[in-house]
Amino acid sequence: MGRLDGKVAIITGGASGIGRASALLFAREGARVTLADVERAGGEEVAAMITEKGGDATFVPCDVTSPRDTAKLARAAVERYQAIDVLFNNAGIAGVGSTEETDEALWDQVMAVNVKGIFLMTKAVAPYMIQRRRGVIINMASSIAFVGLARRVSYAASKGAVMAMTLSMAVDFAKHDIRVNAICPGTIHTPFVDRYLQESYADPAEGLAEISRRQLMGRLGSAEDVAHAALYVASDEAAFMTGAPLIIDGGLSGTK
Repeated sequence: MGRLDGKVAIITGGASGIGRASALLFAREGARVTLADVERAGGEEVAAMITEKGGDATFVPCDVTSPRDTAKLARAAVERYQAIDVLFNNAGIAGVGSTEETDEALWDQVMAVNVKGIFLMTKAVAPYMIQRRRGVIINMASSIAFVGLARRVSYAASKGAVMAMTLSMAVDFAKHDIRVNAICPGTIHTPFVDRYLQESYADPAEGLAEISRRQLMGRLGSAEDVAHAALYVASDEAAFMTGAPLIIDGGLSGTK
């Protein structure tokens, strides 16, 4: 018996990083998975990996900032699987820059994907969950919602908004037996971080060592670390958890 047997999950940003790891793990635990991403090749690859191992997955291209795309994604999941039990709002981008360095275009892009994207995706899925009077919504926040970090003004603002939005959604949806929680990672070693190190440091290895020291445990987290946390929140084991942040940051926010 898998921890998500019989569940239907939508995972946005499922083509790489945390979304990819979560899709593979959810499928191994018995979920039928609808992956969404703007990156078609990566999303189709993950879906194929799942089906080749005997799981059930499909990929739907989706820009979470588009009301049309998010509504289409929700309908596609219901048409294929007749239900949506779990929505993992994982899609997001990272804006790097201080207030002085951040232009309006970057600010708007980060807020559109990280905040509006969660709002639109949840708005599209919620009616199906309300109809069945059950569901789990997981929003991707960050430990940066609780601690200051240099040159992350747009990203920090977006993740603080996600955390506040999660609390409000939890209140709104409680009467429908829908749980809403947030995952709050620290620095996770994903393809984005590799690109950031290449672009921001003359010596990427030195940069990796520097950002690893921010975590009390002295290393970056892995996508699988976060995927296992998401699995817990998605499962019935977390039945009494709503309106809460689950922090997976190697000690960054709690001790430094």
